[in-house]
Amino acid sequence: MGQHWKKIWVGSAGNMVEWFDWFVYASFATYFAGSFFPEGNDTAKLMNTAGIFAVGFFMRPVGGWLLGRVGDRRGRKAALTLTVTLMSASAVLIAVAPTYAVAGYGGVAVLLVARLLQGLSVGGEYAASATYLTEASAPGRRGFASSFQYVSMTAGQILGLGIQIILQRTLTSGELHSWGWRIPFVVGALGAAVIFYLRRNMLETEVYDAADDTPERERGTMRALLRHKREAFLVIALTMGGTLAYYTYTTYLTKYLSNSVGLPKQTATLVSFCALLVFACLQPLAGALSDRIGRRPLLITFAVGATFLTVPIMSLLKHAGSFWPALGLSLVALVVITGYTSINACVKAELFPTGVRSLGVALPYAIANALFGGTAEYVALWFKNSGIESGFSWYVAGCAAVSLVVYLTMRETRDIDLKRVGEEGERGGPAGRPDQGGQPDQAADQAGQAADQAGQAADQAGQAARPA
Repeated sequence: MGQHWKKIWVGSAGNMVEWFDWFVYASFATYFAGSFFPEGNDTAKLMNTAGIFAVGFFMRPVGGWLLGRVGDRRGRKAALTLTVTLMSASAVLIAVAPTYAVAGYGGVAVLLVARLLQGLSVGGEYAASATYLTEASAPGRRGFASSFQYVSMTAGQILGLGIQIILQRTLTSGELHSWGWRIPFVVGALGAAVIFYLRRNMLETEVYDAADDTPERERGTMRALLRHKREAFLVIALTMGGTLAYYTYTTYLTKYLSNSVGLPKQTATLVSFCALLVFACLQPLAGALSDRIGRRPLLITFAVGATFLTVPIMSLLKHAGSFWPALGLSLVALVVITGYTSINACVKAELFPTGVRSLGVALPYAIANALFGGTAEYVALWFKNSGIESGFSWYVAGCAAVSLVVYLTMRETRDIDLKRVGEEGERGGPAGRPDQGGQPDQAADQAGQAADQAGQAADQAGQAARPA
């Protein structure tokens, strides 16, 4: 196995454990919702747990900023090691959180702290992993290599659903609601410990080691990022429709099938499990296709499909009364969003120079996820509770339409040289150049300086996480 594949394997394996913990919360929420809140409406309980789930997303911008800074200043492996440490701690907290019957709302407080830690971790994990996988890949294979980020993310979700299926068949409903839901969080904590060891010994990317595009004192700073404001806004806009559609058809799908369609929980879980298996296999194929025909055709195909097919798919799913119709419609939806998921990591990484790439991907992406991805489930349940559940489908389609406009106007990024991003003539068009003159305006510069001073704590944490 070559050095490129070793780097891709370690980066992907850690990403899988991170997202296993993240998604386990969503997939097991129907079982532990009643453990932390008093008796009441089942949908209201799910809204409470979904609200805490969304809180984790609102910590992502903080995690994206802090850990993105670590990734640019201390190295990709330092950031990746720190993220998995935070995720392990959060999994342990959830596994031992006391129930409402034992500690009242004290258990909710523990759950909330755990989700805040997970938000910090995943806020930095996405960018560190996307940047690492993109930089570690061979030239002309970035789309294929970076597609393994969503392969690993989906593998973590599949593992979580697989454990759920096993527990559903070995434990009674009462046991699952009482204590069985804690098992996957214990598994996640143990897996994170293994990945921590692997990441302490992982290799840094050659692109990062050879980087000289940004002065050392400017690496990972807000001042440096503000010189690439257009790219940052582009990341937010191109992420909006994709992340909303992704969370709709993955984390929310199981709840929709059981809570709205009326399928048994076991059937709904099996539908998601089988659909995600196919989805994971599609990612490298679509990533490799983007290396041949470019990133924009796939992004545009996704956005067109999500804009015009979301409402029909969700409407038909509402009337899917058995396994096969639900699986078929779920697969159609996941095939559509593959155009986004398979390549979005490398597209974002290709927009920024090495010295600010991790932060440039992390912070804008985390902001978009906080606004759209993290709130997807809560917004969907709000529409349901308000008696206008179909409104959520139109919301998803509208966000996809906005992203479609961005995809149609952005520049192709496939052929960009990662070591030369930001140099004169390397970039242009709606994908954006650094602001002319290379200096942000005075107000932005002052804001960047304030943020950079606060980032010293992140530097110290990254230094502690860095292998000796």
